[in-house]
Amino acid sequence: MRLIPQNACKPGPGMLPGRGTFAHGVHPPQRKELSADAPIEIVPAPARVVLPLQQHVGGPCTPVVKPRQEVAFGELIGRGEAFVSAALHAPVGGVVQKPAVVTLPNGRHLQAIVIRTEGEQPGGQELWDRLFGGRWPGKAYQSMVPEKINEAIHNAGIVGLGGAAFPTHVKITPVGEKPIDTLVVNGCECEPYLTTDYRVMVEAPEAVVAGALLAGRAVGVRRTLIGIEDNKLEAVDALRRLAAGAGIRIAVLRTKYPQGSEKHLIKAVLDREVPLGGLPADIGVAITNVATMTAVARAVMRGIPLTHRVISVTGGGIVEPKNLLVPIGMAMGEIIEICGGLRKTAARIIAGGPMMGFAFTDPQTPVTKGTSGITVLTHEEVRRVEQSVCVRCGRCVDVCPMNLVPTRLAMASRAKDLGLARRYNIMACFECGSCAYICPAGLLLVQHIRTGKALLAAERSK
Repeated sequence: MRLIPQNACKPGPGMLPGRGTFAHGVHPPQRKELSADAPIEIVPAPARVVLPLQQHVGGPCTPVVKPRQEVAFGELIGRGEAFVSAALHAPVGGVVQKPAVVTLPNGRHLQAIVIRTEGEQPGGQELWDRLFGGRWPGKAYQSMVPEKINEAIHNAGIVGLGGAAFPTHVKITPVGEKPIDTLVVNGCECEPYLTTDYRVMVEAPEAVVAGALLAGRAVGVRRTLIGIEDNKLEAVDALRRLAAGAGIRIAVLRTKYPQGSEKHLIKAVLDREVPLGGLPADIGVAITNVATMTAVARAVMRGIPLTHRVISVTGGGIVEPKNLLVPIGMAMGEIIEICGGLRKTAARIIAGGPMMGFAFTDPQTPVTKGTSGITVLTHEEVRRVEQSVCVRCGRCVDVCPMNLVPTRLAMASRAKDLGLARRYNIMACFECGSCAYICPAGLLLVQHIRTGKALLAAERSK
């Protein structure tokens, strides 16, 4: 990926109010060159898929199928009954097996539906054309009723594909007293190594634009923007012509981590600040991800639910880094084998990227809707400084994009001083890892903060 000149991001007459960046943050090695030029490949259906009933923020879905029942590709198998929930659909045709319990990389143990694949499955170019290819009528959205768009998104089980996995129908449901004037589509993909969104923007820009138009129509915005970091020139080129014709603006932003955080993307593009403890809707903004927009387009225009997603399999420890279109529920070990397996130097396998992902060891761990990639790091890449005591250097404070004091939060969590953790706004931390990345003492700041949050959650549940 080639760089856009820095002056392309500077504000000027007629440009957006944001400065193209935000305060604080870090610049870890990007390493996106490992997979950036690898076109998306379509993975054949595996022998079975394992589908956790909760692959999203909110309540789990309820199974609507039983063991030994035959299901077709795309058939509803789990109903999201809560408002903040998402439906689940079969990514393969086959026969439902006995229920299972799976452990996800974040440590959660979840009930899951298992399907044994049987019969002929859609794949190859046919599957690509159904999900991403073909024509996407640019004007069709204008005649669509917003409520019908949202209903189609809800029924399709779409969640944010950038990693947060928040149910999309909730994000783009207008709130009576909080009118939304701007939709921001996140194409930053600031997490190192991963190139999932980049390849989607390059290879399926028409679907991205179609989904953005539909989402904007659903929420009733006056303008739609797509934010892309300046290390993704090909993605900017692919989207710029289509976006201009559709009335969507492209905001080219300075490459910095965590630019893809919704609060910091909004600041960089619009110069608006989401209040502490608040939501983008509080300042008139809805925000979603470019890959999510492709799912919206096919749900509304083609009636196809979310069954597959694109992931990056990358890192110095993988033999052949790739970008793959895979069925949700496929075992990550099988996907790694498709990429040639692990190198002898492989030391750690991460679901997601190295900054916010979770390490795992079980090759049967399934891909979920929120899995943006698999990163395999070498011993050299995971080499850390030896842990010592905090030297009060303040570097974690300097880089924290939320203006927190990470060491205080970590120490309060370690001491189980929940009152102090609250006082220092522990829940405002979104665990980006900037503090741990920069810490010269090698402290496990994010892990301690996660523990503190878990203790607070346990306290609230009593």
